[in-house]
Parts: sequence; structure tokens; C-alpha cells
Amino acid sequence: MDVNIVKQLREETGASVMECNAALDETKGDLEKAKEILKRKGQATALKKSGRETKSGLIEAYIHANGKVGVLLDLRCETDFVAKNDLFKELAHEICLQIAAMSPEFVSEEEISEEFKNKEKEISKAEMKDSGKPEKIIEQIIEGKLKKKFADLCLLNQPYVKDPNQTINDLIKGYISKIGENIKVLRFSRFEI
Repeated sequence: MDVNIVKQLREETGASVMECNAALDETKGDLEKAKEILKRKGQATALKKSGRETKSGLIEAYIHANGKVGVLLDLRCETDFVAKNDLFKELAHEICLQIAAMSPEFVSEEEISEEFKNKEKEISKAEMKDSGKPEKIIEQIIEGKLKKKFADLCLLNQPYVKDPNQTINDLIKGYISKIGENIKVLRFSRFEI
């Protein structure tokens, strides 16, 4: 296998040399297919690690260049060793940039109260009341609208501003596969003048 292709794949995915070689062998040298294989393996690794406790981490602070937007992020990992790792710090910074740019209100949908969900549903029903559409269709439209709204409000479900083809959750899973530890966003605060 061409060393330069292996090197490129390793740089783009963060996978080990052996994993890159195996993926390239499996795909007969097709770089794009090898990336897909490594991405699936990375997601499987992240899923395996998701049950692990995250007792360490760091608080990342970001102030936007104009001085009018700031973010504090509590990002957790399993060990202090990883908390000091440059890749972990890079992820924390990327998540802060996302929060500054997209103003999420929650980390994940599990944080949204039933009261808030019901209130949003009632607002959507009131908007659709005079549409003249059948009740079943209205329910489907409302469900779709709410799903999109909650995705926009939840950090982990938002499309990553630097690559809209992946969510923040996908971004974190990618770093979990590179770093080898579970990573969780515990909380954040966004400030704006």
C-alpha cells in the first residue's frame, strides 16, 4: 500500500496506521470507502465507550472577537490524562465556537421539559388551526416542526457549523474514536450583549 495514502487517511481520520492499512486493503486502495469503514468503526467504538463514567474534564472559555459573545463549556472525559490532551482541548474549542454561533438552549433533547414540549405543541396547533388540512396531516406537520425545532435547540443535534453533514454528536463520536475515552458535554452557558 502506498505510504502517502496511508498517511493521508491517518491524518484525516485519526485512526492508527494498522487500522488505515486494514481499511485500505479491504477497499483495494479506495480512500473514500476506507474513510467510511473507519467512520463506522469509530462510531461503534464510541457506542461501546458511552457507558463509561466521565469524572474528569475541563472548563473551556471562549470570547468572540467582538467581545460581545462568550461561552463557558463543561466538557467531561474519563481521565485527567485525556483532559490535558490537545485533541480534547481542540474539541472543547470547536464546541464553544458552535455554541457561540448557533445559540443552543439545551445539551440534548432529554433536558427539554415536558411542559416546554407541550407549550410548543400548543403553539404549533394554534398556528395550524385554520389551515383546512385533515387532523392526521396536521399532527404529522406539527410533529415534523417540533422535531426540527428541538434539534435546533439541542447542541448535540445541531449540524456542525464547519461541516453541516455531521452533527455535534457525530463530531464528539469522532473524537471519542481518536482519543479512546468517553466524552460528554455536561453543561454550557452562553452570554451575549
